[in-house]
Amino acid sequence: MAGVKRVVLKQLGELLLERGIINVDQLNGALKVQKEQGGLIGRVLVNLGFANEEEIAQAITVQYGFPYLPLSSYEVNVEAMKLIPQNVAEQYNLIAIDRMADMLTIAMSNPLNIQAVEDIEMISHCTVQVFVSTMSDIANAISKYYQKK
Repeated sequence: MAGVKRVVLKQLGELLLERGIINVDQLNGALKVQKEQGGLIGRVLVNLGFANEEEIAQAITVQYGFPYLPLSSYEVNVEAMKLIPQNVAEQYNLIAIDRMADMLTIAMSNPLNIQAVEDIEMISHCTVQVFVSTMSDIANAISKYYQKK
């Protein structure tokens, strides 16, 4: 979890502005909606149609230094996946994708959810390595792989 402790110099909205994904009016509108309804700014921007999930995930990787993994082109290690119960995977919107010795690699949409990572480490008895993926990719992977059980 060393990656989470980095000093963050820019907010997600600033990065999206710099990348030309959104404009100032869109950011201000999204911030207003977030203030009124709550939620993560990335999810609000997607719900408003101002950005797509992949653009948000890519910006998170730049912002926090987590690698991005598009799950649609990745084959999940089913034995690793079995270390996390389906209800936990759904609750935190994550999936275990690989395991090497005591290192469990997971893909999640919100890599800053330290509680989720700590819970996964406790459940799996492994050290967790985090990759970022989109909420849709993770939901699709959960549906695909947990249905095989």
